[in-house]
Amino acid sequence: MDRPELVVLVADLDIEQAVKGLFARSPALKVRPIRHQIVRDTMAGHDGGTFKRADAVLKSFSADPTCRALVLFDRAWDGAPSNDAKRLAADVEQRLAPMWGDRARCVVLDPEIEVWVFSDSPHVDRALGFSEGQLRPWLRDQGQWPDGQPKPGDPKTAVRQALRKSGIKPSAALFHELASKVGLERCTDPSFRSFVETLRTWFPA
Repeated sequence: MDRPELVVLVADLDIEQAVKGLFARSPALKVRPIRHQIVRDTMAGHDGGTFKRADAVLKSFSADPTCRALVLFDRAWDGAPSNDAKRLAADVEQRLAPMWGDRARCVVLDPEIEVWVFSDSPHVDRALGFSEGQLRPWLRDQGQWPDGQPKPGDPKTAVRQALRKSGIKPSAALFHELASKVGLERCTDPSFRSFVETLRTWFPA
């Protein structure tokens, strides 16, 4: 196997599947094909564990000066030292810096990976089991997606309620499906834009 030029540390299977779906779409990302390796933190703690262990988990990759690192985890987890996604990311990057220099970045999904689900793409409605144009009105009626807001206030609860209504079992495959189909410019979430812009800076088409 060729050495990766990018290692992506993810906190859970949902994020892993989203990243896999995105990396299969280099032209849509507007990057060149990237030799990458996704590492899922399987130890206890998921998001909190990834926050605490990122530097240790990625240490073995740092000796290769041609490799870069990207860390992804949710902001919302029990015991988080801050509710500020930028502060959490800066903490991780500070601990990575002695080994990685400017070759490592952390993107914190605020509040959770489900925030990447919601856009105006019809693929979102269909993936959650709704007819085109019916998801947002239904979530509005449930008090989950107020008028004038770009996304539900609690995206995880919104996804779970929509899937329950549709009779669809929650699965990480949902994130892979959406990442593989939704137009990337439709997602305006700041953490998603940061993820995309980081890749475009490091690996321009």
